Amino acid sequence: MNPHETWIHLITFLAYFTVILLVAVASYKKQKTDSDFIMGGRSLNFWLTALSAHASDMSSWLFLAYPSEVFIQGIFYAWAAIGLTGFMFLNWQFIAPKIRTITENLGSLTLSTYFETRFNDTSGAIRVISAIMALLFYAVYIASGLTALGLLVESLFGLNYLIGIFLGLLLVVSYVFTGGYKTVAWIDLFQGFFLLGVILFIPAYLLMQGKGIASIFQSINLQGISVHLFPDFRPTTLWQILMITGGWGLGYFGQPHIITKFMGISQVSEMHKAKWLGIGWQSTALFSATWIGLIGISMFPHGLPHPQELVLDIVNTSFNPFFAALVACAILGASTNVMAAQILVVASSLSEDLYKRVFRKKASSKELLWSTRGSVLLVALIGLVIASFKSQTIFQLVLYAWSGLGASFGPLLILSLYMKNINKYGAFTGILAGGITGALWPFLHDPFYIGATVAGFAIGTITILGVSWATNQKKSVS
Repeated sequence: MNPHETWIHLITFLAYFTVILLVAVASYKKQKTDSDFIMGGRSLNFWLTALSAHASDMSSWLFLAYPSEVFIQGIFYAWAAIGLTGFMFLNWQFIAPKIRTITENLGSLTLSTYFETRFNDTSGAIRVISAIMALLFYAVYIASGLTALGLLVESLFGLNYLIGIFLGLLLVVSYVFTGGYKTVAWIDLFQGFFLLGVILFIPAYLLMQGKGIASIFQSINLQGISVHLFPDFRPTTLWQILMITGGWGLGYFGQPHIITKFMGISQVSEMHKAKWLGIGWQSTALFSATWIGLIGISMFPHGLPHPQELVLDIVNTSFNPFFAALVACAILGASTNVMAAQILVVASSLSEDLYKRVFRKKASSKELLWSTRGSVLLVALIGLVIASFKSQTIFQLVLYAWSGLGASFGPLLILSLYMKNINKYGAFTGILAGGITGALWPFLHDPFYIGATVAGFAIGTITILGVSWATNQKKSVS
């Protein structure tokens, strides 16, 4: 890269960072209590709620991991996008309104405090196991975002990978530490529109520059890669489709960083507007990301040594330095959006569920605010350590964390909202069983290709129902 291009990238990055940090500074004085910091006073409009929920969902996975899987497997892997969109719609439809209403009625600021209050658990066991599972899987999730930032800095500036993850983490921690929930939401709104614009422009520009649809599909056919959502109707193919859609889609019900976005909307009556806005954003973004992967097959017929860097390779070979820098900012935004939401959720859990519960039961709101900020630094450092090893791809890290969180909290969230006979014993063992399954399943031999999310979700659900039924029976007999 010549010095001129380096300066263009640097100036674009600095301008982008400046906008983000100005939003954070502007909201700093508005965070007066732990409730303001964690939940934003439940005052968000439907625009903020929708874009915050979806922008904090689509991490670097949208730009790097997902297009690379389409690049490798063809259009068949678009079932992941279909599963995600379909299940996120179900999340908006059946989870969002209920969790918003009930958490306000119970005075719950985090998912774990909701579980504790819902099941009248005075022992603190549910809070503690929730905090442990959140810390375990979010540390891996945050590491995936840091890995993306390290690769980004390496590709654009030729700097060391470790410098990239450190600079990215410094940015995220700065605006989460100062602003909190509402700051993250406003930044998500800005970056949500920015990300959508960039990811729409990339395939549109390439198609107009001569990468016609017919030639792209011809190139894919010549390489023997699937160009059909249904390559055939054999049972094994249908099973694979089910596992891809369910493996990604089911995870939505157990992602605290997404669920808490539902909890912050000001009026439940506005939820349907947020739903349609959010689903429209998501389906459009995933459709464009799918096209990026397909265009990549045509552009690089001999493959790439590092497929997860497909978008960076496309941009560096097809766009001018200014737009390449904008794409880099979009990847940065996608990564920082999710990391900010995740760091805030797990830090809030550590403060509310461990510090307040175990160490300082009578802590003031100001003390809890600073304990949450201290937890932000702790979680960020753990993610930094994991990312520094560079031992897994972004796709592997995201899938592992997504599966673990979905299996830990998804079954209990659904059952707690729709069933009355679930008790605290079933809740605790369900989180534990689902989380352990999600954590260990990827390392086990799975001849049926079930996938960690589906396996963990099933085992968690069965455990919750079984233990609740058994303990309820025991109580009725005694």
